Amino acid sequence: MGSSALSRINDPPAELAEDELLSCCASPVWARAVVAGRPYSDIDAVIAAAGAALTALPWPEIALALAAHPRIGARPSGQHPDAAWSRREQAGVDRDDNRTLAALAEVNRAYDERFGHVLLIFASGKSGAELLEIAQERLRNDEATERCVIRDELGKIVALRVERLLDVHGAVTG
Repeated sequence: MGSSALSRINDPPAELAEDELLSCCASPVWARAVVAGRPYSDIDAVIAAAGAALTALPWPEIALALAAHPRIGARPSGQHPDAAWSRREQAGVDRDDNRTLAALAEVNRAYDERFGHVLLIFASGKSGAELLEIAQERLRNDEATERCVIRDELGKIVALRVERLLDVHGAVTG
């Protein structure tokens, strides 16, 4: 990765770097923690710091990050990088498969009733049917297990988005 990509995090004033990072994870506490570790020598260091900051977040900050994510199967809207990344991450959902879309809407509703927040799945590379199966399995989790799964899924999403933000290897797929 060229130094120009890493400069998106290392060079700007803290507030601007935090704004860049908020497109990867909507927790201001997380963004501040990543920026506090600057300067970074390489992408691996940024991703490690992003993961460590995510692991350290209290649940209310995780909930804040969750609130910025669209429901699985819903079409994200807007021009913000988060919306574009969500559209790409959920590209495996066939928008013409009304049966799967209806089932995803139902599992989202059931999940929200059970856990009180959006269902978060690392969707990159997964079909609508795969996402539906994962979502149905997740409904069986207890609260503590589900919170661990959410942190793991959010960590995968954030790592991929940080790579995209820094334009690792040109365009990162997924």
